[in-house]
Amino acid sequence: MAAKRKQHTAAFQAQVALAALKGDRTVNELASQSAVHPTLIHGWKKQLLAEADQVFSNGSQAAAGDAEAEKAELFEQIGRRKMELEWLNKKVGPIS
Repeated sequence: MAAKRKQHTAAFQAQVALAALKGDRTVNELASQSAVHPTLIHGWKKQLLAEADQVFSNGSQAAAGDAEAEKAELFEQIGRRKMELEWLNKKVGPIS
């Protein structure tokens, strides 16, 4: 019977990859300390370097998305207020 493959959390992978990038210890030392194969650490390190730019780009995209959502909400409120004003003008009549 085959052993079930161990799945590591993203936080663990990031921690080991960052330690590998630091260069304080060798990959083999990190592998024995964290009980993973050195090939995994090399892969995690490559993945971290390849996707590091997305960490900063997602923040700006999220901020832009929040700004767009706030803008849409404000336009919705303006439209609602305009409709209320038109309704009041129709019921009460223009104020001179």
